[in-house]
Amino acid sequence: MSRLYALVAAAVLVALGGGLWLATSLTTPEDQFAQCRASQVAGGTSQIGGPFELVNADGETVTDKDVLTEPALIYFGYTFCPDVCPLDTARNAEVVDLLDARGKRITPVFISIDPQRDTPKVVGDFAANLHERMIGLTGSPEQVKAASQAYKTYYKAQPADDEYYLVDHSTFSYLVLPEHGFVEFFRRDTPPEEMADQIACFLDNA
Repeated sequence: MSRLYALVAAAVLVALGGGLWLATSLTTPEDQFAQCRASQVAGGTSQIGGPFELVNADGETVTDKDVLTEPALIYFGYTFCPDVCPLDTARNAEVVDLLDARGKRITPVFISIDPQRDTPKVVGDFAANLHERMIGLTGSPEQVKAASQAYKTYYKAQPADDEYYLVDHSTFSYLVLPEHGFVEFFRRDTPPEEMADQIACFLDNA
């Protein structure tokens, strides 16, 4: 009886194990971009990104649905930034060109976190000078704050007695795919070639 009991118990465990494996495989879909990722986001990529409403270079109110119609590389900065923003956005523009050469299209997007100085025209001129496809966005303080919070970015204007203040801010670039939302972020020290390779991986697996 003990031997029979052991055999039955083993069979039950195998059955349960198979059931647990099946349940896990059904409820935890495989990450189609696993081989492309170089970073991890606490809580998953769904924690970053989302709807926004901003103003484009023509003074028109636009939403994320209007702007993110194709793969996009988003950067939050400001046009008066003395060094970091110009370098980061120029790097992103180079990435766009590297991908263009491979037949892969991506839109660079610049979102101002300094709506007091960055009017639609100022943002539009800044973006156009960096890349002909770069989209410059600004908005009211409330609109900018909402977009920044959606992407978990940080910014804070330094105290100043005139208009020549600086703004402390985070410096990540965000890769967003229309059908998947946010999928990856890049630090400012990531070389353009490395970024292009990684973004190409996401585009190939989308």
